[in-house]
Amino acid sequence: MLPSSSSFRLQSIQQSSWHLFVQAPVTDVQFGPMRLHQDQLQVLLVFAEEDEQSNGFRWACDKAGFRCNIARTPQSALECFLDKHHDIIIIDHRHSRYFDAEALCRHTDREESSILPLISAGFTRRYIENSSRMACYNELIQLEFGQVQAQFKLRACNSLFTALEKSQEAIEITSEDHVIQYVNPAFETMMGYQIGELIEKELTEVPINEKKADFLDTINSCIKIGKEWQGMYYAKKKNGDSIQQNVKILPVIGQGGKIRHYVSISRLCNDNNKVEKTCECIQAESQTDTQTCRHKDMRKGSLDVRSTTSRGSDGSSQRRRSSMARVHSMTIEAPITKVINIINAAQESSPMPVAEALDRALEILRTTELYSPQLGTKDEDPHTSDLVGGLMTVAGSLSSPISLNDIPPRITQAMENEEQWDFDIFELEAATHKRPLVYLGLKIFARFGICEFLNCSESTLRSWLQVIEANYHSSNSYHNSTHSADVLHATAYFLSKERVKQTLDPIDEVAALIAATVHDVDHPGRTNSFLCNAGSELAILYNDTAVLESHHAALAFQLTTRDGKCNIFKNMERNEYRTLRQVIIDMVLATEMTKHFEHVNKFVNSINKPLAALEENGNNGDGESIKTVLRSPENRILIKRMLIKCADISNPCRPREQCIEWAGRISEEYFAQTDEERRQGLPVVMPVFDRNTCSIPKSQLSFIDYFIIDMFDAWDAFADLPNLMEHLNNNIKYWKGLDGRNLRVLRPPPE
Repeated sequence: MLPSSSSFRLQSIQQSSWHLFVQAPVTDVQFGPMRLHQDQLQVLLVFAEEDEQSNGFRWACDKAGFRCNIARTPQSALECFLDKHHDIIIIDHRHSRYFDAEALCRHTDREESSILPLISAGFTRRYIENSSRMACYNELIQLEFGQVQAQFKLRACNSLFTALEKSQEAIEITSEDHVIQYVNPAFETMMGYQIGELIEKELTEVPINEKKADFLDTINSCIKIGKEWQGMYYAKKKNGDSIQQNVKILPVIGQGGKIRHYVSISRLCNDNNKVEKTCECIQAESQTDTQTCRHKDMRKGSLDVRSTTSRGSDGSSQRRRSSMARVHSMTIEAPITKVINIINAAQESSPMPVAEALDRALEILRTTELYSPQLGTKDEDPHTSDLVGGLMTVAGSLSSPISLNDIPPRITQAMENEEQWDFDIFELEAATHKRPLVYLGLKIFARFGICEFLNCSESTLRSWLQVIEANYHSSNSYHNSTHSADVLHATAYFLSKERVKQTLDPIDEVAALIAATVHDVDHPGRTNSFLCNAGSELAILYNDTAVLESHHAALAFQLTTRDGKCNIFKNMERNEYRTLRQVIIDMVLATEMTKHFEHVNKFVNSINKPLAALEENGNNGDGESIKTVLRSPENRILIKRMLIKCADISNPCRPREQCIEWAGRISEEYFAQTDEERRQGLPVVMPVFDRNTCSIPKSQLSFIDYFIIDMFDAWDAFADLPNLMEHLNNNIKYWKGLDGRNLRVLRPPPE
């Protein structure tokens, strides 16, 4: 690039040389995520004779810290360049026989001459004669941060394109108008095209499988607002064969925040299947007969629930010893716990078994979901598979009370035994016309002194409870304010257990009760998987990660803080509020099921097993050792997460009639989701929840077996909950009885 009309040509080239220079610091250039190391710039001055202009550029190089060479003839300039490969070449054209230097550089009265001949000759900038040292210096600095640095970045692109060309994943780059600009060899091979055959084609010109319009709209609505989309994609090869791909589409934001390109990364689904089969073969030796059949009975390592009926007959201390001892044998079949067991076994084995066990451990560690159990095929238990896929992937008006003293007698009577586990939430639901949360919340929060802790009035608390309950959807059969009130009751019950009281501080209790109250606020009655598949606004906002749980936590604070009349936090000291807020958020996010086994495993290994070891070693009286386990900040977090998780899905541990009612409500919500998925043509994430074919007893047994048993064994070992375990055992027997008679309904027909 050549600046205007003097007798010099400046050409930005590349590489290096030295002669006259001052050492300057080496700079780094940021190019996207790359950090490039840039050496000192090198300048070649081609001047037939020394004058003020050449001295000006020489001084400028010195000041800028550039390396500088001077050549007097074309021949010496060529030799010097071939040896050093300079970044900038400045050629004095005032004495050139190829151009009228006087006319070009000094005769400025006439119309400006064209620079096209110079550009055609390879020059990139024209400089008007000016021997001022600062003018020369400014020119060099502009070149450095303009064309030279641009050339430097462009050279780095070679390495990026080399990586793209050699990548085994199929990569496609299009313009914002979806015109194909680049595809790598892997893409051409996968789609059956020749080199360069797809370039400059619009995506609409490339044959694709027929897709539903709403599916394409979902993709476009996501990527057009700058969000990444990922999912299954069907396409047609050039020869017409249909292939299924795992595809990730990423918008590339350019200047002004505008989308300039789209990058698509694809991989054939068959490749993933091969990987999975390879992993299955590697781990085949470690699979036992019990694991293979685990969905047909209780999972390996879980406590046989048929033995729980005898637990309650012993004394509490004897139960605790037996319960804690069971923890050592508790094995939730997740890869990380397999590793622990293999290493423990290897410590007592001969050298050869040690080596073999470590090899197996390394194979297990290569998996990604260290805390997730390894499922069998869907044929073994479709109910369990659907539950895992659905949960882990991913009336009349009633005046509100002025205070606790103004609660109507029927509601007061319905809440008489709210401190007991057998408290009937459905009786309160009926008495309050489906508004149990305000009334139960007022009573429980008063019992725990929440207003005193928060320094807020009862009227502020009442307004807050009303706002939160109003944002639960009464049209949901399960995720409504009755479920919230039920979880609040379970949370309060767990907080009253002696071991829990020893562990948590007042701020933890306050956070737990608030988290339980808001943990499902504004729940739409659909799972995270549904929202992600439908491309909902919430899924886009939260990047398909913990969508509902993130929404519940965020909305709870928005509703609370936007109006002083219901802001229960407004009188808190800033740091205390921030601590409370973080605990509430963490507990709400813990209810997301994709981290279920991670939370349970960490609780067992960090809390249950150390406590069991202390008791087995006769350290029951060593209060300091137990306190160390219970009171560490990390363990308190695990306990709070476990507490709200157990409260959230405690339905199978409720008295039978309550358990049956909850089972009917969650089944209806899942049935409604399946109906809507089929209406909209979305993937059906839980196919067994078809209202015409579903066996509710089977679905309940699968849920209990997969999610409930190990978690409540661990929580019982910690908090001592014989009544819950007895209810769980009775409910399992009830569902097994219905399933044994091939009944698919909630209750047996009347005899």
